[in-house]
Amino acid sequence: MFRPLPSALLLLLFLLAVPPRAAAEARPSRADLQRVLELHTRSSVRVRGPQQAGPGIIVGADGQVLTAVAHVGPQSAQVVHAGNALTARVVLSSAVLQVAVVAGPQGTWPAAPVRLVPEGLAGRWVVGVMPGRKGQRDRPRATVAKSGPAPFFDVDLMLPPGSPLYDGDGRLVAVVVEKRGRGARALPLSAVKAELASADTP
Repeated sequence: MFRPLPSALLLLLFLLAVPPRAAAEARPSRADLQRVLELHTRSSVRVRGPQQAGPGIIVGADGQVLTAVAHVGPQSAQVVHAGNALTARVVLSSAVLQVAVVAGPQGTWPAAPVRLVPEGLAGRWVVGVMPGRKGQRDRPRATVAKSGPAPFFDVDLMLPPGSPLYDGDGRLVAVVVEKRGRGARALPLSAVKAELASADTP
C-alpha cells in the first residue's frame, strides 16, 4: 500500500545526502566503528505494529523513521524513542521492497546522516550494529556487502529487519529487510529514494 509523501520529506531525506567518495574505501577502523555506534545509539528507535516490533532509524529531523514493513500497521505504528512511545503515521509501506516510512509527532529528532550510493553497495564495506544479548552492549561489525537480486544486497550479519546499515563514517546507506540464514538481506537507500519519489508522484 502506498500513501502520498510530501515533497518536503524527499528533500529532507535526500538533498542532504552526502555524495559517495571517489576513491576506493578501506575497511572501517576501530575508531570508525565507535563513531558508527555513537550515531546509531542517538538515532535508533523501536517500531511497534499490531503484530510485530523491531528496530528503525530516524531519517528526518521532523520525526520520519525508516523501518521494515512488518513493524507497521495499515495506517499507524508506535515509535519508541528515549523511553517515550509515540504514535506515528504510515506514509510509505511497500510489501515488495519490505520497507516502510512512518512520521512521528513534529519536534526535533536526532536524524542519522544519509548517504546515497547510486552505483550499488555490493563489494563495499558496510557496518551494522549487533544487538547485545543478556545485558551485553551493542557492538558494531563491518562486512563486505554481497550481490543479491536487484535492488537488494546481502550481508553476513545476523541483524533483525529494520536494522540500519552504515558506511565507515556513520552515514546511513541501507536498511535490513529480511533475515537470511546466518545473514540478512538489505535495501539500499537509493532504492528507498526511488520508491518515495514514485509514491509522491500524483
